[in-house]
Amino acid sequence: MRRVVVTGMGCVTSIGANLDSFWSALLRGEQGISPLPGIEPGDLRFTHAAQVHHFDPAQYLSPDITKVSERSSQFALVAAQQAILQAAWKNPPQMVATILGCSTGGRSIEEPETAMLYRTGGRVHPLTVPRSMASSGTALLAMQHGFSGPAFTLSTACASGAHAIGLAFQAIRSGSVDAAVTGGHEAPLTYGFLKAWDSLRVVSKSGSKPFAADRDGMTLGEGAAMLVLESYDHATARNAEIFGEVVGFGMSCDASHMTQPSGSGAVQAMQAAMRDAGITPEQIGHINAHGTGTVVNDDVEAKAIHAAFGAHTSALVVTSTKAAHGHAMGASGAMEALAAVQALREETAPPTAGITEVDGSLRLDIVMETPRTLTTEFALSNSFAFGGMNAVLAFRAFR
Repeated sequence: MRRVVVTGMGCVTSIGANLDSFWSALLRGEQGISPLPGIEPGDLRFTHAAQVHHFDPAQYLSPDITKVSERSSQFALVAAQQAILQAAWKNPPQMVATILGCSTGGRSIEEPETAMLYRTGGRVHPLTVPRSMASSGTALLAMQHGFSGPAFTLSTACASGAHAIGLAFQAIRSGSVDAAVTGGHEAPLTYGFLKAWDSLRVVSKSGSKPFAADRDGMTLGEGAAMLVLESYDHATARNAEIFGEVVGFGMSCDASHMTQPSGSGAVQAMQAAMRDAGITPEQIGHINAHGTGTVVNDDVEAKAIHAAFGAHTSALVVTSTKAAHGHAMGASGAMEALAAVQALREETAPPTAGITEVDGSLRLDIVMETPRTLTTEFALSNSFAFGGMNAVLAFRAFR
């Protein structure tokens, strides 16, 4: 069983289009939430989302790639380019896996084409299928860099990115591959998507405030985050800079309800991640929580943390970065994994943006307003999805 380390990270988010700007914005407590364009007053109960602005794929991608890709895949490709550049591969390993998470696929292409077809008829664009496939980002990334190892896309709703990273970790640890480019990407902010979420009545009217006393829902988002993972032996043999270590991965299913979390599955996944890492709850000092900002979800996650950690819960430093970058569906778990690795690397937990009063009934030490110094060696990143599909990643500081 090989050790697995992080040698590259990249992202495109509403608070920053690369790792440095993303991390700096998190530490400042910025919220990348802005008004939705083209929405008539009263059409939606919410008016804002965490959108990526001023993104021009032509600045980063060749015309051949932009022709066959759409916004979600383009986010993935640009974030992956950053991670691969940071990993500084002079010669890529022979066996590189490409494992990405994507929940909604190419909605930004498929939805307008479908609307046009139903409204006026006519001919659908001949590249609609390859552009809108959920697996397009994975395929294009592998082709762009010549990665011939295992390549696939996972779709487990909001846990997609975390599941992808976990399976990439397992593939390297087992010896199936030497390295992987992994993470999540999403560009779901189409009119139909927004209307569907509006119908669920879980989107905040004022902006996501995870674990806050006055929280009233989530904020939808978009973007991508990617990691380069390598075996420790491979990374040290080429004198690579190592930013952190993946040490455990836990999965579970509530097997209970499509939209209402039960909590038992979250407990099981956190315990499985720690068991996989060979560590005790007392060794964890930081959790990047799923923390959506809905009343029910935050309450269930808080209870799950108490069940998994017992008396040690009071010593945990907890953050939800969704308050900053929004709930980017399948990309969220990957964004949060980046934040967890950076928190250990910089010995600093970012604040949960926009909250000034924590819900005292949750009995969690939520970081708010200013960053918090961390002295822990281990952190968890939680991702809990609709359908009760749970994924928890355990990271270790590399010093």
